[in-house]
Amino acid sequence: MKIGTAMTARATKIMLLGAGELGKEIAISCQRYGLEVIAVDRYENAPAQQVSQRQHVIDMADGQQLRALIERERPHWIVPEIEALATDTLLEVEQEGLTRVVPCARAVRLTMDREGIRRLAAETLNLPTSRYAFAGSLEELVAAAGEIGYPCFIKPTMSSSGKGQSVVKQRGQLEAAWEKARTGGRVDRGRVIVEAMVDFEYEITLLTIRAREDLEQTKIHYCQPIGHSQESGDYVESWQPQPMSGKALIEAQRIAGSVVDALGGLGLFGVELFVSGDQVWFSEVSPRPHDTGMVTMATQKQNEFELHVRAFLGLPVDSRLLCPGASAVIYGGIEGVGLAYEGVERALAVPESSVRLFAKPRSFVRRRMGVALATAEEVEVARRRARECAAEVRPHID
Repeated sequence: MKIGTAMTARATKIMLLGAGELGKEIAISCQRYGLEVIAVDRYENAPAQQVSQRQHVIDMADGQQLRALIERERPHWIVPEIEALATDTLLEVEQEGLTRVVPCARAVRLTMDREGIRRLAAETLNLPTSRYAFAGSLEELVAAAGEIGYPCFIKPTMSSSGKGQSVVKQRGQLEAAWEKARTGGRVDRGRVIVEAMVDFEYEITLLTIRAREDLEQTKIHYCQPIGHSQESGDYVESWQPQPMSGKALIEAQRIAGSVVDALGGLGLFGVELFVSGDQVWFSEVSPRPHDTGMVTMATQKQNEFELHVRAFLGLPVDSRLLCPGASAVIYGGIEGVGLAYEGVERALAVPESSVRLFAKPRSFVRRRMGVALATAEEVEVARRRARECAAEVRPHID
């Protein structure tokens, strides 16, 4: 392939749809190859916009706005980072040959919709999942929850990071769960998924890369499994590798590979799986780098962002682990604009640690404003170091 020089008539252009912390790292990887990065988000000065050649603020769920921007910029690749997108427009522009969507428009559309991806995994590929049902009204939700049983999860069909989700233990909680799903998701599609609880020991993210083997063939690559802990559906720490049995790892790779191959395209996917002993269930998949995968910035020769960029560019990938490591989230802790951070020098005094501050302009109490990374010979030591590092960083507003 040929890579043109940024800011010239021959530039190779990448348009990021979503310019958060994940997009920022994708942009940095793109910049290393001389690509021209156009960062798009719904607010100004998002993290990736600070390291891109051009920036735009639009409603990316508005098909007309999105198409107009694509026709104006004419990017060679569109790289989605968020769920709230006009996926029908992405399908159209890809089919018309205006651009290429990463990993492909079909994969983005299916994975942005829990109904589409769950039906693909369970009904088309016959992969193990939790029991589930879909509902398009409160009445349908009551019937679906009665069929699935209590306790169960109620989730919007389009959301991420626990947004709009509820755990329902009895019939009387369904109305509140329905309203939370309708108002708390990325986009109100008027449908929810009801999921049975799975009795699992732990949850993993298996970063799975679909990359070019040669001009005609693709190959699936896997990173070492990533363990993580969550609060309210949002990850607070992750570590790599997650210890698991050989049989479970083989089954996890089989499930992840089946899903990723069925979705198609080129890029890195974050496949979430439940594990208990040797048994594995498919949960969800993201067609892009995963928040729990930020740990790879410390553990791998090529982190998840580099792997994503290399894969869609058609370049060789290397998913090997170099050393165990962990990440821990740094929250804003307060509401306001223009945070300052103290204690970074103490944080970096923790052995084998590093800090990434995202430079988001506005802080919320539970908004992810940075991440601490640490390595060690043992995962548990790395986890402790990452937590200690994160705890030393003190956000405040003067």
